[in-house]
Amino acid sequence: MRILVIEDDRKISSFLEKGFREAGCAVDTAADGEKGLLLARQEIYDAVVADLMLPKLDGLTMISRLRAEKVNTPVLILSAKRSVDDRIKGLQAGGDDYMVKPFSFSELLVRIQTLLRRSSRTPEPAVLRVEGLCLDIARRTVERGGQTIELQPREFALLEFMMRNAGRVVTKTSILENVYDYSFDPQTNVVDVLVCRLRNSIDRDFEEKLIHTVRGAGYVLKKK
Repeated sequence: MRILVIEDDRKISSFLEKGFREAGCAVDTAADGEKGLLLARQEIYDAVVADLMLPKLDGLTMISRLRAEKVNTPVLILSAKRSVDDRIKGLQAGGDDYMVKPFSFSELLVRIQTLLRRSSRTPEPAVLRVEGLCLDIARRTVERGGQTIELQPREFALLEFMMRNAGRVVTKTSILENVYDYSFDPQTNVVDVLVCRLRNSIDRDFEEKLIHTVRGAGYVLKKK
């Protein structure tokens, strides 16, 4: 999941960024409405978390412009404005949900997941299964052949991404976009290192290997 956080309060922005990364998300941030609008126009995000009282361009105007330009990325408004009128204005401008500061990050994450289910209009699978490998999204657990496998958050995010694309080659760029973010140099070896760690966890103790390198293209999760 790739999230755009538009928040001028550095403390809140850092808290959100840390929370999303620990949940296995890729995160981009913007400290003002103009930069947030530019990123939301140019890049593909699963969801946007936006404040209303932003410098350069306020949140309501930014959201209205996105909707006028047919950018339909779900937007969760996160604001200190707590009146009913403020909530109505935010939703009328094109926001999909509204939370008031101070807030619970766990609740915010669940609300975003709910927005994504609504926007896709398809039920989000609770468990992913590929060739005896089982990933429980809600419980954040992984099992293979009845054996529990402990993964770090980034490894879990990579496995989820590969299982959702089982049988298809995923490129290093797509992994950077969906598991990391654009702050990483595309030439870096972080993807190779992460795949190596995941492969050791998933395949090392099993005769049938599931993670394969496709030379010059990327990686694929499947039976050989």
